[in-house]
Amino acid sequence: MRFIPDRFKHNGLFIIMFLITVIMIIIVSVTITWTTIRMSEQFFIEKFGITNSKVMGQVKESFESLNYSVVVASNNLLQSGNIKRMLSEEQSNTEKMSSFYSLSQQMKHIKDNLDPYGIEIVVAGKNGVNYATERYYWPISDQELKTSEITQNTLNEPKRLLYQYDQRPNKTEASVENNVVVASKAFMDRISGNVYGSMYFAIQESEFRRLYSSYTSPGNDVFILDRNGSIVSSNQAKMIGQKADNLRSYAEKINKNPQKYIIENFMGKGQIIFMEYLPSFDMYLFNVIDKQKAIGNLINKREIVLISMAIVFVALFIVFLASRRLTNSLSRLVKQIENAPKYDFDKYVSESGTYETRQIGNAFNTMLDELHEYVDQLVIAQKQQRNAELAALQQQINPHFLYNTLTSIKFMVQQGGKEDAVATINAFISLLQNTLGNVSETVTVQQEVENLKNYVFINQKRYGNRIKVNYFVTPECLDYQIPKLILQPFMENSFFHGFNQKPNGFINVLIWQEGNNLICEVVDNGDGMDASSEGKLPSTKRKKQHFSGIGVRNVDERIQLIYGDPYGVTISSKLGEGTRVRIEFPIKSI
Repeated sequence: MRFIPDRFKHNGLFIIMFLITVIMIIIVSVTITWTTIRMSEQFFIEKFGITNSKVMGQVKESFESLNYSVVVASNNLLQSGNIKRMLSEEQSNTEKMSSFYSLSQQMKHIKDNLDPYGIEIVVAGKNGVNYATERYYWPISDQELKTSEITQNTLNEPKRLLYQYDQRPNKTEASVENNVVVASKAFMDRISGNVYGSMYFAIQESEFRRLYSSYTSPGNDVFILDRNGSIVSSNQAKMIGQKADNLRSYAEKINKNPQKYIIENFMGKGQIIFMEYLPSFDMYLFNVIDKQKAIGNLINKREIVLISMAIVFVALFIVFLASRRLTNSLSRLVKQIENAPKYDFDKYVSESGTYETRQIGNAFNTMLDELHEYVDQLVIAQKQQRNAELAALQQQINPHFLYNTLTSIKFMVQQGGKEDAVATINAFISLLQNTLGNVSETVTVQQEVENLKNYVFINQKRYGNRIKVNYFVTPECLDYQIPKLILQPFMENSFFHGFNQKPNGFINVLIWQEGNNLICEVVDNGDGMDASSEGKLPSTKRKKQHFSGIGVRNVDERIQLIYGDPYGVTISSKLGEGTRVRIEFPIKSI
């Protein structure tokens, strides 16, 4: 099971090179394929847009012809004095009959110009007189007409000819063939500016549709929108009267686009959208073409993709062979270098393959020679350094300590305390033997504790028993090996510098096993230090040099030198409550 991962590991460079090449080839192929298809589509759309603009221009001309006929008819009505009198003056019934007859004759003449579009005319006066050529497909009552939004908009802009879609509430989906676009204008006296009525030209939506229906087909739709975004006319009859705000919003985008078209989603599909503004109608003419139907079959995308895939596979095969050949020699060299630790770096690698791998192999073999020489020198140097450090430690007993101890013994003899003097001398001899006579770098926990007890005994004989020292050592730890003189510097600091403010106290020495580590602690209830000193190793340089040549900082450095960074000394203290020194190193038995 490990064979496959090892194969991958030794051929890592080949795999990375091959994968990067594969990704780059695929990216380039996909980009070229996509660009080719995109450019082909763009070319077709641009050519199609030129043709379509001509078609849109023809449709626009048809609408302008319709508008011209309506404008001519509206001007004829405005110039008719008979209509003005009929709509603005009070008349007797006889006069009305005469006026209606004259009006009907005039309407027939005016309506002749509008018959090609099937337009009906309605005129309404402010005096309540209304006349209509026919109400067949615009069955609106006089009252409805008077209060309609169409009439209100007409009166608000009396000088304009407005085109509006009739959106009366009683319109139903079934009456889609009766949809009407109404062109309206107010009767206004040119001199006084008084409005005396309104004229309406009712145009069936089907007549609107007839102007462009010959240019529509499945997937090629036309929508005419008013200024509010409502669909006034379309070959999609079921959408007439609905809001198309998204289509209305595309008008501004198309105006800003120099190509005069955009590709957007409409009716749930991608569409090519063209637009022409009809200024006379204040409406927008949209030509919406299904992109898929227009150019879906123009380009054989499947064939292009298959050709691209074939090119990719051929390129990958060539890249595979070339990369494999280039990286084989390097893979062999990597295996040999990886196996070097199994032979303690004594086995040289072969210098073969390409120029680069031969140079790397030669450099590695040269490095092995230099490494062997360096390791030999390092071992000798470290051994010499440790011997020198231990020798220095053994010679660091302060002369003042020796002088004061001997003076204390002399004083005991003079006072007749021979037993105390003998005990002190024995403790002093043992202390000197452990520090000066024993050249070993490590001692057992039991030996270190005995050495500590001798040191404490001497100091208590000199300075009294105001500081009590207690020892708590678990029995299974007595035979474990620890560096020599590891606890004495911390006992010295607690003994001489931890009780400057307090008259008495205690020092506890605790040693126990915690997992695979040996923990030694020296805890006192003395003066303590402020919080800023926690975790730091206090300096052992004082005005009076007691037994502090074996410094606490030296202890931490010795532990890390012997056992590594995870081990060492940690100090925690609180002002007025005492100090705790924790020493941690791995367990080593005899």
